[in-house]
Amino acid sequence: MPSKKLYKIIFTNQGKVYEVYANNVSNSNLLGFIEIEDLIFGEKSKVVIDPSEEKIQSEFKGVKRTYIPMHSVLRVDEVDKQGVSKISKAEVDNVTQLPNQVFTPDDTPNK
Repeated sequence: MPSKKLYKIIFTNQGKVYEVYANNVSNSNLLGFIEIEDLIFGEKSKVVIDPSEEKIQSEFKGVKRTYIPMHSVLRVDEVDKQGVSKISKAEVDNVTQLPNQVFTPDDTPNK
């Protein structure tokens, strides 16, 4: 019996880098977005409490599915083990990536 897939998704949002774990990642019906479903966080019974994981857990509390713009996604990995979900401050650069078109329709008619 195949085990359930686990994904680590790293993306940026409002000057911060988010690292989350989820069971499902797919293309969205919304153009230019990816769909992240079944977010996974650490066990509540841990003795040591990680404040960065608590912050991200409270931000996504009650969220069943989230949509992330493709230009914000830095990396998606299929992993064997779950790590710690966290929010960290993005390093400041002089270069800013501007959103670009994901899909450009072809205006030429079919012959």
